[in-house]
Amino acid sequence: MTEFWLISAPGEKTCQQTWDKLMTATTRANNLSTNNKFNIPDLKVGTLDVLVGLSDELAKLDAFVESVVKKVAQYMADVLEDSRDKVQENLLANGVDLVTYVTRFQWDMAKYPIKQSLKNISEIVSKQVSQIDNDLKARASAYNNLKGNLQNLERKNAGSLLTRMTYSKFGIWRTYETLSEMVVPRSTNLLFEDQESGLFSVTLFRKAIDDFRLKARENKFMLRDFQYNEEEMKADKEEMTRLSTDKKKQFVCIFRAAGMLRHHCWIFLTGLYMCRLQGPLVRWLKVNFSEAFIAWIHIKALRVFVESVLRYGLPVNFQAMLLQPNKKNMKKLREVLNDLYKHLDSSAAAIIDQSAMDIPGLNLSQQEYYPYVYYKIDCNLLDFK
Repeated sequence: MTEFWLISAPGEKTCQQTWDKLMTATTRANNLSTNNKFNIPDLKVGTLDVLVGLSDELAKLDAFVESVVKKVAQYMADVLEDSRDKVQENLLANGVDLVTYVTRFQWDMAKYPIKQSLKNISEIVSKQVSQIDNDLKARASAYNNLKGNLQNLERKNAGSLLTRMTYSKFGIWRTYETLSEMVVPRSTNLLFEDQESGLFSVTLFRKAIDDFRLKARENKFMLRDFQYNEEEMKADKEEMTRLSTDKKKQFVCIFRAAGMLRHHCWIFLTGLYMCRLQGPLVRWLKVNFSEAFIAWIHIKALRVFVESVLRYGLPVNFQAMLLQPNKKNMKKLREVLNDLYKHLDSSAAAIIDQSAMDIPGLNLSQQEYYPYVYYKIDCNLLDFK
């Protein structure tokens, strides 16, 4: 599973005892989850009023940053097109896969100095991710325009046979010689064909055109007028070449020969080697996905810290823990956690008990409020339809 439960509980005599109790209840006895300590540094607490206000702000920032993370991931999938199955391996955080980053989380002191106030740290994240979001919109617009222009030219030059007019004068079947007088014998040429249609050119005298067109329509042939313009055709070809080149500059697949070249040379061997994605747009997406995801997990850490101080009080004494639930035992895991921590907040225990009764019209379980601090982290960020 790629879903994690980030929780915290107050320290007992030591935070290690809190950790040991969780491990005994969830892992050693019944294998309900895989657990890791989630390391949060000693952050500046501030005043109670600031913490209360920051709790609401962080909830909104959490939702915003998550949305940007998902947008960057989804756009990576859109840009890769036929290589969408390779997207997940390119969605990395600090050079490692997302599960590894989350389970081995370490606070980035350089990006988010802990000497700053909690509010300042949240503002650093907000400004950073907002810039990523704005840049993504601009880059996506430019790339989509480029892609759209290329597709329009491709449709113009490679449409169905019923609409394709690039290099033909008239379309007709093999009975063309009998349709009208002054048709040059054996002058037809097959230009294009598919499973349903064929496109032919035919040569005839100019004064026979009207009669030929009439007879062709009577025989249910479709004719299209075509004006040969060498300059226009040349311009279309040059524009398509330019757009194709621009698109390749944005997205280039470079294939690496694994184990064959001593110096790790990069070679183009379509279909033989795993595609390593390069190019300005893909590089930008990879770098900024990593930045946004890292920022998102730091926001989760801030929320755990703030909520733990508000719930458990001062001095700061809690253990943050990351649980990766066993999919088949998620309900049981929730019950075990409730039994373990229900003494922390009787009102939360009452909400859980009421929701378990399935009272018609009452859906309190959606509030996801528990006696312990809880936030979900879902690393499944792609929506493939």
